[in-house]
Amino acid sequence: MMRVWMLPMLFVLCGSAVAAGLILRGDPGAAVATLLGFVVLAGVHSPLVFPRSIGAPEAQRRSAVDGRPVVFWRPGCTYCLRLRFRLGRRARQLHWVNIWRDPAGAAAVRAANAGDETVPTVFVAGRPHVNPDPAWVREQLPQDRP
Repeated sequence: MMRVWMLPMLFVLCGSAVAAGLILRGDPGAAVATLLGFVVLAGVHSPLVFPRSIGAPEAQRRSAVDGRPVVFWRPGCTYCLRLRFRLGRRARQLHWVNIWRDPAGAAAVRAANAGDETVPTVFVAGRPHVNPDPAWVREQLPQDRP
């Protein structure tokens, strides 16, 4: 649990240190702007940006029932962020598995990537696709859901 919040906490701590230095120099406006920037970075890299993660076995079970893709991701991954933001609201239609929280998910990603934990790895109909184009992922979603 703590591991997924390490990067966001690091951003907030670094931002606080830089902002404190700017305040000591007498530039509170720059301090506020800097701290705000670091807080935004922390938010973007936090698990709050992604839909709620579920375990790999549950995601695979649900995918078999509804045909929606399963996305294996981890916090701090810029390619995962790119996929999440480019999918927009439709990202909630996928099943998301955080490999830092789910050992079975990490094992599935390693099995699909010759031992590497390369994310995002998207499973569509049981076949892995490493860092696919977000437009392609959008096309894989069932069309009967808006």
